[in-house]
Amino acid sequence: MTGAPGETAAPSLLKRWGPFVLVTLIWSSTWLVIKDQIGLGTPGWSIALRFAIATVCMFALCAIRGDGWRLEKGWLPVVAIVGLCQFVGNFQFVYRAEIYLTSGIVAVFFALLLVPNAILARLVLGQGSSVRFKLGSAVAIAGIMLLFVHEYRSAGLGGGVMAGIVMATLGMLCASAANIAQATQAAHRQPFLPLLAWAMALGTLVDAVLALAFEGWPVWPDGWRYYAGVGYLAIVGSVATFPLYFGLVRTMGAGHAAYVGVAVPPIAMLISTIFEGYQWSVMAAGGGVLAMAGLLIAMRTKPKPRGDDGKAEPPLSAETAIREAGE
Repeated sequence: MTGAPGETAAPSLLKRWGPFVLVTLIWSSTWLVIKDQIGLGTPGWSIALRFAIATVCMFALCAIRGDGWRLEKGWLPVVAIVGLCQFVGNFQFVYRAEIYLTSGIVAVFFALLLVPNAILARLVLGQGSSVRFKLGSAVAIAGIMLLFVHEYRSAGLGGGVMAGIVMATLGMLCASAANIAQATQAAHRQPFLPLLAWAMALGTLVDAVLALAFEGWPVWPDGWRYYAGVGYLAIVGSVATFPLYFGLVRTMGAGHAAYVGVAVPPIAMLISTIFEGYQWSVMAAGGGVLAMAGLLIAMRTKPKPRGDDGKAEPPLSAETAIREAGE
């Protein structure tokens, strides 16, 4: 029996925006948890423990779903780029950036991910950007810069600021490289979750080697709060969200998926208002409004990807990408 016309659009709308909203809400909270982790343990071993737990859970998820652990021919470059850029470079720089910068400023930096994503998508994937997307991006960037200026003025930042800025920028660029790698045809040929599991396993191994080299043998903190934070970041902030986010990369394109980062800072600041007593100003509120307005403008467009033969081809359908992500 066919329902009313309005009823048929609801599942499609939920499938498109549900993962976007869920990833945004979860990642808005992880900045606060990462900041807490830095105060309780060393960055290197915190990262290694987080992704060791996440890797085990990701392989378990593959087994439960019946996906297996095998990859197709040509898997090594994609696994290497995603593993080293996303699960090593990105987080090594992010955790250390938060030593010098507030979590709000680091979140604002990652809101600019849409810029390198759009540039690399054009250079590597041949994905063009519409006028509406460029306009929305310009509005969002203006809002992000207002948030950045407000955070910079109110944080009372001292020594190490430039080091933190450089690390946050490098972390953002690493994340962008991983985004683009996930959007390539080579990545599309691989089974989705096993690819993430092996990339995460490689990243965990390198993270542990780096932690041992720079921090020595681990000395784990006492108390449940540290381990509760690690568990939250591993299971909720990684296993539950990375499949959904990279599904968005394959569905919407790398430039559009990066708008998760645009939506995160205002929500992260709302969370900070509740738990840290964050004080809003006219500048911060205006920046948040501009960022969200830019998101709404840009997200009404569709990317224009190009296949290996140079001809335009559509990205994966939302249903296919979300099904692959386990939804």
